[in-house]
Amino acid sequence: MKLDNITIVFIAIVMLFLYTACSNTEDLIDINYDPETTPSMNTDSVTMLVSDSGITRYKIVTDNWQIFDKAAEPYWYFPEGIYIEQFDSIFQVEAKILADTAWRYTEKNLWRVKGNVDIRNRKGEMFLSDELFWNQQSHKIYSDKYIEIIRGETELKGYGFESNQEMTEYRIFRPHDGKIPFREEDEESMEVLENDTIRNVDE
Repeated sequence: MKLDNITIVFIAIVMLFLYTACSNTEDLIDINYDPETTPSMNTDSVTMLVSDSGITRYKIVTDNWQIFDKAAEPYWYFPEGIYIEQFDSIFQVEAKILADTAWRYTEKNLWRVKGNVDIRNRKGEMFLSDELFWNQQSHKIYSDKYIEIIRGETELKGYGFESNQEMTEYRIFRPHDGKIPFREEDEESMEVLENDTIRNVDE
């Protein structure tokens, strides 16, 4: 009789558990995880140092950093803007990059920065564009968008751009407009050049 009572109690507990479990399934939400749009890590207010071959080369500051390492093409995403400093071997700042949004495709070592892109090199030259790519494997920065380069009073403008990653050697593929100040010493140099040319012709 006692065994039967224990069995009945056990069955009642199991039925109660099953009923509770079934009733809770109505509160569950079926989530379809998409690695292309759902980050595996999401971090706010980040400041980090990034090394290359064991040497600290970059400082990254951002309000939000998302990692999509399960995506078909793994990438980092910085939706709320990014600031990057690039160092040389003795930790002097070679270049600074500021942009509204950025992506880093980790397997390609390729950066894409977009929206109010502002790059400054160690000479103080300013590079302004809507979008630039930075390939860390080829050590090149490039774009097919409109770009402005400002160095003092000189302004260079055009479409299509390529540079080394230190932003010290660069060219615009399709110059569009610009402003180059003309100084008195430039005029004197032109006069000397013209006189030399005339003298060489006469001779």
